[in-house]
Amino acid sequence: MSTGSSEMLSREQLLHLFDRFAFLTSQPDVKKRIADGVEDKQEAVAVTTAIQEEIFLEMGIDPRFGISCLGKVNINYEHDQDMMIRFYKFIAREELACDEAELGADEFAERMQIQEKMQQQQLEMLKQMRKFPLDDQSAILEKLRQQMEIANFEDAASVLSWEQIQEIVQRRVSPLFNPK
Repeated sequence: MSTGSSEMLSREQLLHLFDRFAFLTSQPDVKKRIADGVEDKQEAVAVTTAIQEEIFLEMGIDPRFGISCLGKVNINYEHDQDMMIRFYKFIAREELACDEAELGADEFAERMQIQEKMQQQQLEMLKQMRKFPLDDQSAILEKLRQQMEIANFEDAASVLSWEQIQEIVQRRVSPLFNPK
């Protein structure tokens, strides 16, 4: 079996893996395979890793070498923005496949709706922030960072209301302003 290069998979090999994995994990029989693995007390990620190993075998690549290369993508391709975006999409796809298997279809669909609503709220918040000068935007983002840190990065902490944004900007304008 070839390894492509002795140290790292090529860009083309990685992109093939990412695309093939996305395709396979969208198929009902593969989703069932992951869910069955979870039901049999396997870690979902162990099943998705096995699927990745099978893709490497299809490609004529030693699965252990391929998996080890995945651990080096962010180092070897750190300056390739497109590759990093595709790599993180691949990771997110694996996480989604695992979540779907672990939660079941109904709970997974509910979680996805909540996630979508949260993303809409974040988008609205960003639109509101753009109405302010850059230094105010920086203050808003700093407050958001603090809020998320305090809340241990829970999703709900990733949004500020319009009132909270106005309060942050008001404090910057009037340092003595101190609401109840």
